Amino acid sequence: MSFKYQKLFTPITIGKCTIKNRFAMAPMGPLGLADAEGGFNQRGIDYYTARAKGGTGLIITGVTFVDNVIEEHGMPNCPCSTHNPVQFIRTGREMTERIHAYNAKIFLQMSGGFGRVTIPTNLGEFPPVAPSPIQHRWLDKTCRELTKDEINTIVKQFGKGAYNAKRAGFDGVQIHAVHEGYLIDQFAISLFNHRTDEYGGSLENRLRFAKEIVQEIKITCGADFPVTLRYSPKSFIKNLRDGALPDEEFEEKGRDLDEGIIAAKLLVEYGYDALDTDVGSYDSWWWSHPPMYQKKGLYMPFAKLMKNTVNVPIICAGRMDNPNLALKAVDENITDMISLGRPLLADPDYVNKLRSGKIEFIRPCISCQEGCMGRIQEYSTLNCAVNPQACRERATAINPILVPKKVIIVGGGVSGCEAARVLALRGHKPELFEKGSRLGGNLLPGGAPSFKDDDIALANWYASTLKDLNVPIHLNTTVSKDEIISANADTVIIATGSLPKVLSLGDDEKVFTAEQVLMKEKDPGKATVVIGGGLVGCETALWLAQQGKKVTIIEALDKLLAVNKPLCHANSEMLEKLIPFNNINVITNCKAISYNEDKLTLDNREAINCDSVILSVGYVENNNLYKDLEFEIPEIYLLGDAKKVSNIMYGIWDAYEVANHI
Repeated sequence: MSFKYQKLFTPITIGKCTIKNRFAMAPMGPLGLADAEGGFNQRGIDYYTARAKGGTGLIITGVTFVDNVIEEHGMPNCPCSTHNPVQFIRTGREMTERIHAYNAKIFLQMSGGFGRVTIPTNLGEFPPVAPSPIQHRWLDKTCRELTKDEINTIVKQFGKGAYNAKRAGFDGVQIHAVHEGYLIDQFAISLFNHRTDEYGGSLENRLRFAKEIVQEIKITCGADFPVTLRYSPKSFIKNLRDGALPDEEFEEKGRDLDEGIIAAKLLVEYGYDALDTDVGSYDSWWWSHPPMYQKKGLYMPFAKLMKNTVNVPIICAGRMDNPNLALKAVDENITDMISLGRPLLADPDYVNKLRSGKIEFIRPCISCQEGCMGRIQEYSTLNCAVNPQACRERATAINPILVPKKVIIVGGGVSGCEAARVLALRGHKPELFEKGSRLGGNLLPGGAPSFKDDDIALANWYASTLKDLNVPIHLNTTVSKDEIISANADTVIIATGSLPKVLSLGDDEKVFTAEQVLMKEKDPGKATVVIGGGLVGCETALWLAQQGKKVTIIEALDKLLAVNKPLCHANSEMLEKLIPFNNINVITNCKAISYNEDKLTLDNREAINCDSVILSVGYVENNNLYKDLEFEIPEIYLLGDAKKVSNIMYGIWDAYEVANHI
């Protein structure tokens, strides 16, 4: 029998390292995965091993450091191969031996530093360093220029760190990076590098730092030890702290494609064995960390350009989780390897599920970045919104049971579905009741815009998974207090979600909730006003504007996304830019007073003519059933938005926590 995706499971060689299939785990910040001495802690070892067990051919670790003196990194935020070599080698060896048991390979990603893009909440003390005295990305500070002695020290540290990695059993290294505007990239880009010595000026001089690093590693570890490079051939920088959107016309102030092609040829000439290709920078970081507003496979054109430019393997990431898209990329010689980052957070078994034809059971990444990049920014820890076990595989392992319980679950949103899934895996007997015609809850209206279709994929995944686990599902069913009591269940979980807040403006026949419009229950007409500039309001407005409708957002506060915005700034900043880019009118510090005869009256502005008004002013907990049962059922739990209106991540995480301990 032929297998459609067989080409994705053919071996590939980087240098002299043979990898069993075309899938790599993309590097993601490993915050929370290091011990106090710069080694890998148990969480880190379990996390990377789980992805190897799941079938991934090449594991590329998140960023590790070679220097903690010139640029302090607040040890032990991330592993460091030079801080305590004995500890790094010991813990690294434990990890690589486990990974090799699954016939997978692992490369250590090694960083020369962050320079002007150091994240203040995560990394060390300042002043920050850079190639030249330039503005910091986040802080109103001027970076200190690195001395030549400091550059030479960092280069030497790369050699030592790579040698320690080789001793620890790593199969190669990846250099971080001539991409995304990190320190080595800052040297490579003239916008940031104003030096007049041998590390500034010409492109060859600006790439000297990257050249010396690969040469030092090859001297230290041998010519056959693979050294790959994370590389961005284009920056999408309009100006400092200002990035370009897809399809926007602009003048590139960072690295343009012409220079990107020349630089790629030079870097391969210097000795790099593969280019792990993306685009973007921290000044345009919705390219480097693409939210759901970026299309799938957004790096493919740039990977193809690199494939046509150099004769080493090309690795391509960037929302490549669709297996058909991945196959197309390899089949059409766009790239040699598919790099999965967030999809492997969501499902460590992605590759094995694809290989065995169980695609419907691959848990999708929804590109929300709440659990990954957002938590890295804010809390210095890596996790996943849809997979509560990511980066804490051992601590959150499924607890086996001795005596199965009958558990009634009311509500088929993410909380109810996740609770049912975990209970069934543990051996309990959950039974789920949902008043609607399908599972998913707020995933269904939330996933209505084309850029949010992974929300629908997550709802479908829950439906497939619960069916496979033989969980009884009762759709179009509303259960009462008396019915639940008479069922004599051991445990009851109430996950009845939330309801949109509504208000009367007069002509309420043309006043709709965002949910009604998103679900196409109501037609907003050609011109509409969205009241509420939070996440739901902005995404609804964007979706309607992309359909050619005239949209205005009214927000009572002084800016959009003032409360409850996405945790990851790449998501919120891109959405904020997409609003004016799509000609959506925004009025802040304003409230709606009344709506009559197709005219919306405002408290301090001229009235607006519109066909409809869309309310997006928040949600209220739907917890009446829980209150009715609170003192009737000995073991009862309230989950999801019914407990507290929040987001998908906490709906899933809280359900996992409770269901795993019943």
